[in-house]
Amino acid sequence: MATLLISGAHPSNLHGDCLHRNSKFCASAFCKPVASIFSKLTFPNGRPSVPVLQVQELKGERGSTLLQQLPLQGPQHYSRLRIFSGTANLPLAQEIACYLGIELGKIKIKRFADGEIYVQLQESVRGCDVFLVQPTCPPANENLMELLVMIDACRRASARNITAVIPYFGYARADRKTLGRESIAAKLVANLITEAGANRVLACDLHSGQSMGYFDIPVDHVYGQPVILDYLSSKIISSRDLVVVSPDVGGVARARVFAKKLSDAPLAIVDKRRQGHNTSEVRNLIGDVKGKVAVMVDDMIDTAGTIANGAALLHEKGAREVYACSTHAVFRPVFNFIPNQ
Repeated sequence: MATLLISGAHPSNLHGDCLHRNSKFCASAFCKPVASIFSKLTFPNGRPSVPVLQVQELKGERGSTLLQQLPLQGPQHYSRLRIFSGTANLPLAQEIACYLGIELGKIKIKRFADGEIYVQLQESVRGCDVFLVQPTCPPANENLMELLVMIDACRRASARNITAVIPYFGYARADRKTLGRESIAAKLVANLITEAGANRVLACDLHSGQSMGYFDIPVDHVYGQPVILDYLSSKIISSRDLVVVSPDVGGVARARVFAKKLSDAPLAIVDKRRQGHNTSEVRNLIGDVKGKVAVMVDDMIDTAGTIANGAALLHEKGAREVYACSTHAVFRPVFNFIPNQ
């Protein structure tokens, strides 16, 4: 004999007729309702929901029926996606979330009196794909440490995948040894991000492509060239009058790729000598720019010494116009001498 107990009632509370030997299932009128026994359920992280999969019936071979899952539509598709922002560039993270049609994740970030960083997620990320938007722009050390603490918080909150979105990857210029007893800080930062718990990194226009190899996790390297190309296409510039200029020898590969996308425009190179960190001297120009529109392409503008000196040299060599195109506009206070040139 099987007995079904409703609302958790004990068999001693059931009516005697309910325990008849031939009854498979019985329910007593004396059972109390659920609400009187248990308190009302609350959902601090939102009411749980089970996504309903849409299937499409297909006819297979020999009349067999196949069911094909259709892609989820609407908000269900992003139910396990979370985007959090650090303090480095909150407007960028808000634009990304707005483009995807989801809300930015709630996170608490503060600093103690001694400068230590505190991070607490204000919502559950268990089993979610988490994207942390935090460029390491100035102050680089503060933003980098904040990113590491955010990754650690997500890892300890049982996030399924953690992607560090780093539009500007600091320490990328320290990617090799040029003098004895130097550090390769780019590799060190890559190790820190990996050990903190990140599963993937998304970066934009790294200073050198070899930096991707420093990571032991997948790296998605995206480029800002399409935005620059769209801007140049809005200008009335004949392809015969266009020349792409690399501001230094190290950027020749980047400029060559850019020139191919501009109807295989000719290439010119600025011969630059670096006397020290953030100090450069322009020596010569390789290529012809006389009467042409010069487009200088670089990955970042820090103190703008390279760009300003290169533009002055191009005008001296007869360039009609000079466009300076860069992805990362660091623009530290040293660049106040640009208006004079």
